[in-house]
Amino acid sequence: MSSVNTVTQPKRIVTFGIICVAALAVSACQTLVGTAANNVSKPNVSASAQLSAVQEVFDASAEQVPTLTAVGYAVVSSQPGRSDSQKRLMAIRSARMAAMRDLAEQIHGLQVDSSTTVIDLMVQNDTFRGVVSGTIRGARTVRINPTGSDTYEIVLEIDRDMISYLINTARGLV
Repeated sequence: MSSVNTVTQPKRIVTFGIICVAALAVSACQTLVGTAANNVSKPNVSASAQLSAVQEVFDASAEQVPTLTAVGYAVVSSQPGRSDSQKRLMAIRSARMAAMRDLAEQIHGLQVDSSTTVIDLMVQNDTFRGVVSGTIRGARTVRINPTGSDTYEIVLEIDRDMISYLINTARGLV
């Protein structure tokens, strides 16, 4: 009988080890499922946070929002055109679009995408890209100035009255 116990005891240890490994594997799966469930609920939290931020903007009065000002620059010599006059007009248009982009950044924010490649603990490639997307309404041109002999500057602004009008329009009051 003692010889039978010595033979079955290693089998019991192996069986116990397999049960322990199986229990750890199952508990790890439950942890991964719980983590995945938490990740699914996070976008809902951020969506509700975004909604509350939008609600704050709609509840704000125009007096709480400052006048938004943006500046855009463009170089005349780099513009397409057959004559100097066409190039100046294109530079003014380019400077206006740069100022509009600046206003869109202030209102809607800037999305930044980046990528870095590291090989042997040395950066091989580092790229980033900024994307602005949005609608600008009610911007008025404050001034158009030639700055230097080859550059134009344009200043745009959205004043408090226009911001108040846009907020009331979004609320459905106008």
